[in-house]
Amino acid sequence: MPAPKSVVLPDPGELEHEQVMLPREAFFAAQEAVPAGAAAGRIAAEQITPYPPGIPAMLPGERISEGAVDYLRSGVEATMVIPDAADATVRTIRVVREI
Repeated sequence: MPAPKSVVLPDPGELEHEQVMLPREAFFAAQEAVPAGAAAGRIAAEQITPYPPGIPAMLPGERISEGAVDYLRSGVEATMVIPDAADATVRTIRVVREI
């Protein structure tokens, strides 16, 4: 069997996102799904928890980092499961719609 692809592990600080909205406000705000590559810098509207390890990498109301997107995308390619995202492939990420 071929070896699984590697997961891009960001610097731990790249997974400590700035909370810019209350989680409830972001969860119930007007939302849109954007390509993962365009999500960095936007405000997350969903929780994304990769398994393993089962620890949220992104929560509603947090500003999304490029490192987190790379981690999640590479994790999916390496057979990581993302059960709580609107798009389990993490090709798109739900973000708060910009006004």
